[in-house]
Amino acid sequence: MNKCFFILLVLLPFQLFAQKNVLTDFPKGYTPEEVGERLSYRFVDSKHALYVGKWIGYYETFTWSGALEYAAMTKNHKLLKLIRKKFDYLLTEEKQYLPPKTHVDLNTFGSLALKLYRITKDKHYRELGMSYADSQWELPKEATSQEKEWAEKGYTWQTRLWIDDMYMITILQIEAYKVTKEIKYINRAAEEMVLYLDKLQRPNGLFYHALDVPFYWGRGNGWIAAGMSELLQYLPEDHKDRLRIMQGYKKMMESLKIYQNSRNIWNQLIDQDDCWSETSGSAMFAFAFIKGVKNGWLDEKEYAPLARKAWMSLVTYINEQGDVTEICIGTDRKNDKQYYYNRKRCVGDYHGQLAYLWCVNALLE
Repeated sequence: MNKCFFILLVLLPFQLFAQKNVLTDFPKGYTPEEVGERLSYRFVDSKHALYVGKWIGYYETFTWSGALEYAAMTKNHKLLKLIRKKFDYLLTEEKQYLPPKTHVDLNTFGSLALKLYRITKDKHYRELGMSYADSQWELPKEATSQEKEWAEKGYTWQTRLWIDDMYMITILQIEAYKVTKEIKYINRAAEEMVLYLDKLQRPNGLFYHALDVPFYWGRGNGWIAAGMSELLQYLPEDHKDRLRIMQGYKKMMESLKIYQNSRNIWNQLIDQDDCWSETSGSAMFAFAFIKGVKNGWLDEKEYAPLARKAWMSLVTYINEQGDVTEICIGTDRKNDKQYYYNRKRCVGDYHGQLAYLWCVNALLE
């Protein structure tokens, strides 16, 4: 008995040490620093991926933002300079690509400008970013009856009740909150999140793509998992909506734990075993796990190994050029199950690049 007790005392600290290092110690080629550098420089050298062929889209905005955050976190001044130069060129020589403030997907551009302001303190970036954040709650003259109805209820006129929105709206208002410290911005994000939780989350914790599309699309669910993770990190502990959002988040994480597949990632349709493994949504789920473990919302012993397995698998889907593979193409909602099975698989699409950079930054945080 004494010998067994002694062995337990000796091994316990090593077990605890190993547990604590699950999300910090990675083999060569799998470290967040290496992956972040590959994907960030890949972005700097890439052409624009324009929304409907006209403007900077949300997918480029978030990839840009992820590379920017990586450069700031690692104090990579060379990379930071290149990223800022690319943004300034957009504001001067490429003004035609600046998104109008007319759609939930386009307004997200403001979050990038606000993040640049927080890093550089250039007031021009703040002014630009806040114009996108505020216009999301300023009803336009040509608003539709449905947009007016949402505004009258206190929500943004850009509300659609598509799960994607719960990152698009949330991240912009969070960035405005971080810059201004005005509670109204975080309140906006929280109230929208509660609305979407109440309308779209199902008893199993997952989300339909939209009210009329009863399928658990991977990346769609990834957007809301990431949105809740970002919001909970900045939502005050005593906020009236925090408990409701935390409940929704934990319920979703419990379900994702069950559906993590044999490759340690998730399928294009989460609950369909015969559907293909998709990387962008999977990286978003890994991001939500990492955030949950690091912030103490999820049990570390249970979720940290799952997050690590997902990350280790995800890295194998990056090719030699620094492009993520097996990414679902941009996807509209459709009440047709086969539609989701048949979606084209892309290489290097920003939907995947951005989600990997989120994981990189969450692991480094």
